[in-house]
Amino acid sequence: MPIVTVQQSPRTVELKRALVERITDAFVDAYQIPAETVQVWIQEVPTDSWANAGKLVADA
Repeated sequence: MPIVTVQQSPRTVELKRALVERITDAFVDAYQIPAETVQVWIQEVPTDSWANAGKLVADA
């Protein structure tokens, strides 16, 4: 059973629905497994809680 973890800034429910559908479809196609066996976990991190190139993403 694949478990996919996505770490990202907050997104709308509609975008997350589209993302998990596409990720699930990719595993179903690549591994020839039932969609029911694919789990996708989304961890949303506020932009003031992560940095890139030495600066908070919130400050970019």
